[in-house]
Amino acid sequence: MSGPARAGVLIYAKDLARVSTFYERVLDARVLHADHEHRVIESPDAQLVIHAIPPPYVDEVVVATPPEPRLAQAIKPFFTVRSLAVAERVAEECGGLVHGPVWPGPGFRARNVCDPEGNILHLREQAG
Repeated sequence: MSGPARAGVLIYAKDLARVSTFYERVLDARVLHADHEHRVIESPDAQLVIHAIPPPYVDEVVVATPPEPRLAQAIKPFFTVRSLAVAERVAEECGGLVHGPVWPGPGFRARNVCDPEGNILHLREQAG
């Protein structure tokens, strides 16, 4: 992918750099664009825009350490990673949280993790 993606995920973040670093490392993504409000990152499969939560809304957002999973979120993106074990370790190193069991799927294994601000995402590893 080069240039604007036709589809992707926009994630609002209280700590732009920390959340972007999490997704860069977990998804093995590269930064395409960065400024004080945005970081556009791209993995082989997806493009993400990490967007700083603007004032005054940023003051209303509470982020716990360790992160508390946002169980009421209405959408959960999923991403394929080379190794679920490596992605889980990197997620925790970057301030995230491994959340729940590993599930078998048709042709993959999956597990939920949270980013450093509690957003839940589904990581998949191709089977065998």
